[in-house]
Amino acid sequence: MIPSKKDLAIILSTIEGFEEPVAEWEQYMTPSEIAAELLWIAYMDGNIKGKNVIDLGCGTGIFSFGAALLGAKSVVGYDIDGKAIEIAERNRKIIEGTKIPICEIRFIQKDVKDVNQKCDTVIMNPPFGIQKQGADRVFLEKAFEIAKNVYSIHKFGTEKFIEKFAGEHGFRAIQLTKRTINLKPTMGFHEEFKHPIKVMLWKFTTSK
Repeated sequence: MIPSKKDLAIILSTIEGFEEPVAEWEQYMTPSEIAAELLWIAYMDGNIKGKNVIDLGCGTGIFSFGAALLGAKSVVGYDIDGKAIEIAERNRKIIEGTKIPICEIRFIQKDVKDVNQKCDTVIMNPPFGIQKQGADRVFLEKAFEIAKNVYSIHKFGTEKFIEKFAGEHGFRAIQLTKRTINLKPTMGFHEEFKHPIKVMLWKFTTSK
């Protein structure tokens, strides 16, 4: 298993990102350092090792592979984009090349709204709702439906909404840390070399 957050970030940095990101789905690769940080927090909370983990909107698999490397019992990544799933399958070879024992990881092409599988922990980086307002609500609602422990990333400045939305679903929302994601100019509407977006890492728990 991975001995440190730094080592996890190094391995996750080798994962291939999107080839043709779709603006409507806000397909941005989560930086390996931020992915490792959120995963490590979940691991230290006891919500990764030996647990059944689901990655909603898994993209090319960075959270899925990270959870497996941290000793998850099983991992399932769901994404609506079949091309992203194909890249995730290619990334599987990269992770297997580390020779670190991992659990079974399944990648399934499916709209998040149609996921009905229960799990112990959801870890995700949903759309921020920049292209389609409220896009992150669908992910949060589904996560609250299928798990008791949820770790997620959301655009900074939406804290009041996030806390209210979580409370309405019986979850306690805990702000973890503020970070900046420098989006590369992968979309046609990006004019700058890097487009910084401030985000908040969150933890959600419930006793229901």
